[in-house]
Amino acid sequence: MASSFASYAQRSVKPTAAIAAGALSATIFYRSSTQTQNEIEDNSQQKNVNSTLTGFNVLRNKSSIFSWHAYSAFSLNRNKTTALCEAASNPAEKTAPYKPSDPAEPIADASNNEDKTTKPKVGMWGEEEDGLFHGLFPRRQLWRPYLEYPLWHADWDGRQPLPVESDDKDESARLTAQRDRQIRKNGVTKHIILIRHGQYDETHKEDEKRLLTPLGREQAAMTGKRLGQLIRGVNEDFGPCKVKVVRVSNLARAKETADIIYENMDLDNFDGGMVERADPDPLLNEGRPCHHIPGGKARPSVVERTDENHPRIEEAFNKYFHRAPMPELPPPAAESNKEIIIATATTIDSNEGEREKKLVADPKHEFEVIVCHANVIRYFFCRALQLPPEAWLRLCTFNCSLTYFTIRPTGTVSCRMLGDIGHLPHEMCTFSMHTGFNW
Repeated sequence: MASSFASYAQRSVKPTAAIAAGALSATIFYRSSTQTQNEIEDNSQQKNVNSTLTGFNVLRNKSSIFSWHAYSAFSLNRNKTTALCEAASNPAEKTAPYKPSDPAEPIADASNNEDKTTKPKVGMWGEEEDGLFHGLFPRRQLWRPYLEYPLWHADWDGRQPLPVESDDKDESARLTAQRDRQIRKNGVTKHIILIRHGQYDETHKEDEKRLLTPLGREQAAMTGKRLGQLIRGVNEDFGPCKVKVVRVSNLARAKETADIIYENMDLDNFDGGMVERADPDPLLNEGRPCHHIPGGKARPSVVERTDENHPRIEEAFNKYFHRAPMPELPPPAAESNKEIIIATATTIDSNEGEREKKLVADPKHEFEVIVCHANVIRYFFCRALQLPPEAWLRLCTFNCSLTYFTIRPTGTVSCRMLGDIGHLPHEMCTFSMHTGFNW
């Protein structure tokens, strides 16, 4: 019996506790048998006991081997799991994404450059980089901000004035703060109103045939009436606005929209300042400004279009988005706490000798209107507010909608309207060929 158990133990590998219990049960059974069978000789009994112990030792050794293999497999899997977790929590070792400069460090010579027209290194400048950004598009086409989001870069347009020089550091800071207060009080706020063109015929590929639909022309006419009211003003509380110029891209649908807008401003009898009509600017033409996230892996043709269109649209942004020219300021020592107040209405003598009020635009606010395209407007929105440009496709601007920015003399930017279509009735609200909102 003991011999057969030992043979069985050599063929089996089971957990130590269970096999040991089986071996102990077999031993007890064997001893019971020998006590019942008194005819078994002592030397035979000793031999069988030795055989039982041998089987138990073999079983114990095999169990130890099994335990060692199990522990090794567990350790290997644990090491692999740990490595995967570390890679997931620290993807920089694999993808090496762009790391912006430490905002706590001073901007490299930003306040000491004599040439303020030189802008900091921002944008898609990673020409030397290879590989994809998270498997989506070439890393070289990723937009790099000058400062880490969400920090604000004060010299974004290259027009931030230099600190006032003084031998004493505290005196320099005091004079600079005094100068900045004068800029806020007396500087000009620049207002930019971006208007998307009206609905147009998208069935043609030739630009000269992609003209406004009848609905698109109605949209443009109503937009012109709204801008005309803004220019003329309503009363002293809602005074006139000094619109200096209407700009437009060089595409047919935008030029047609701008023509209709200008015709419907009703400025023939307006005795205020003339509104200039600028020549069409191809920099404002529609195109793919940059990649968008979320989105799938960019096709080669998309990468090529991005390389083609991004520099042009970025140039248009730099051309039109910047603070107004710096006003002439009094010497720092002559600073007054009294702010210059510009009246929005004045009393004049009419030809009949009667005294009447005439609305006058505030010269500390200047407006520009730019008629262009949805992608360009959405990209400008992200760039003006120093948000990741790759978010541009998350926004939506309807036909003849108004997107309105203010740029303060100090360089701060805010968006007062995004895709505003309050001047259009519901039956005239479209996004390209989509009508209404159920799409």
